[in-house]
Amino acid sequence: MSPLLYYALPALGSYVMLSFFFLRRPRLLHTPWVPAFRPRLGAHRGGELGSAMAQRADLLELDCQLTRDGVVVVSHDKNLSRQTGVNRDVDSLNFEDLPLLKEELEVYFSPGRFARGADRHMVRLEDLFRRFPRTPMSVEVKEQNEELIHKIAGLVRHYDRNEITVWASEKSSIMKKCKAANPEMPTSFTLSRGFWVLLFYYLGLLPFISIPEKFLICFLPTIINRTYFPFSRSRLNQLAAVVAKW
Repeated sequence: MSPLLYYALPALGSYVMLSFFFLRRPRLLHTPWVPAFRPRLGAHRGGELGSAMAQRADLLELDCQLTRDGVVVVSHDKNLSRQTGVNRDVDSLNFEDLPLLKEELEVYFSPGRFARGADRHMVRLEDLFRRFPRTPMSVEVKEQNEELIHKIAGLVRHYDRNEITVWASEKSSIMKKCKAANPEMPTSFTLSRGFWVLLFYYLGLLPFISIPEKFLICFLPTIINRTYFPFSRSRLNQLAAVVAKW
């Protein structure tokens, strides 16, 4: 046996044992964070918000855009074609000129199913804060728009929602600006940060790393596999479902 192995193998064994030990006992290295709420069921994009609350959703997940006259509205898409049939961007119209939503919209993760609602007006974020003052919400920002970010941060402060409103974004560069605009709001994982944490876990480094994010917000694979990419359709869908579950 190589002399190097006499040192490498005990060191590797000690590292594995320490990693497993602290992974099971993280409080020995890190101070636990106590959240203001513990969500288990989130309504993606909010849906019809009253209906989401009736289904006992603990968290409303929504996306925000900024109109031409500076109003923060709840809209997943920047372009209004899918939601309204009008090929215009949200930021090209004033709030009062935004078109009505379609009478029926296909549910994104359930192809072939449609949602309908009586009120087809696009809603302002401020209106939601007034209607659901103590309901936790996750607000996602999709683009580098500092005016939008600062207006969201200001509304959260104004309605005293710092602890129950979560910053969300897929991009770390946007999340950095969100945290700077209102550092009192908890943050969720971006895509890249999620992959890094997963890598740290499999390398055994996770117990020794401080994680600033407070929430991991994701879809439930066992549900989405039955609708968005069901196993029965193709081998590619099977692969996508397995990767998502992993």
